[in-house]
Amino acid sequence: MIQTDVIIVGGGPAGSACARRLRQHGLDCVVLDRQPFPRAKPCAGWITPEVVRDLEIQPGEYPHGFTTFRASTLHLGRFRLSVRSHQHAIRRVEFDHWLLTRSGAPVHRHAVRSIASLGDGFVVDGAFTGRYLVGAGGTSCPVYHTLFKGEHPRPRGALIVTREEEFVHPHSSDGCLLWTWNRLPGYAWFVPKAGGFVNVGIGAAAETLRANGQDLKAHWERFTERLDRAGLVRRRAFEPSVHSYYLRHRLGAVRIGNAFIAGDAAGLATLDMGEGIGPAVRSGVLAADAIARGGEYSLDGVPKFSHGALLGTVMRAAFGLRRARDAST
Repeated sequence: MIQTDVIIVGGGPAGSACARRLRQHGLDCVVLDRQPFPRAKPCAGWITPEVVRDLEIQPGEYPHGFTTFRASTLHLGRFRLSVRSHQHAIRRVEFDHWLLTRSGAPVHRHAVRSIASLGDGFVVDGAFTGRYLVGAGGTSCPVYHTLFKGEHPRPRGALIVTREEEFVHPHSSDGCLLWTWNRLPGYAWFVPKAGGFVNVGIGAAAETLRANGQDLKAHWERFTERLDRAGLVRRRAFEPSVHSYYLRHRLGAVRIGNAFIAGDAAGLATLDMGEGIGPAVRSGVLAADAIARGGEYSLDGVPKFSHGALLGTVMRAAFGLRRARDAST
């Protein structure tokens, strides 16, 4: 059995940020993830300057592609609006692997099946034991579903479903493009990345789709046809990935004894853009600090929005998630 101070379930941005901070505090930890790294992770890959600061990434330190946007072009039906929104774009397959390696923590490829209490600590699958446990395994995190589901319910109105794909493709746009349209309770995007990659995707509120008798696949097909007409992506046989996450809502218990949840396991994606990386990183760092210092673990200070008033107002209106927004206060 492997013994450590902290068992972290999930090697994404929340887990790797937590691991790095724990090691800075002089604590031992292990990271468990069911997938090998580097692993494919289709994602728009938006990160803000605040994420770079939280991760303490120094200029020139990141060895992979890093694209910077000073503005986004927002298509509102027939109207087009350029909105200032300083952000960067990375490829998650590179970014996540680099963060996890940079943390210096031992990583085990392991799909967690059982979590049991042992005194004031935990045993995972009879193979790992530690005094503290951090659930950073995303929406389907086993720590959340085993320990927190009853104390931290995630409202159906905050669930976002997405279809997206990342691929190499010649493109004529170097800017971040966003679209909203009638009856889509969300938005679509086109994000150019370094190395000739682009990420295209669409996300929408699952509950609103169901209530309106809509199918995200139909919206995806409409979107890809629009990309073809605009000359952005022509004649591609798309093979999108499907995943889901929760927008920020009123937080229940995020700590139970020596167990914590962070990132998408807690449902922290921003209310305007559905950005999950920044809240994941911030919550992972806060969990590590609470463990090391014996202090309170609160996520009240994790930002609820990614951008300023104008873009934030438009995108919240696009999602149509007033209940999710109100529940966050």
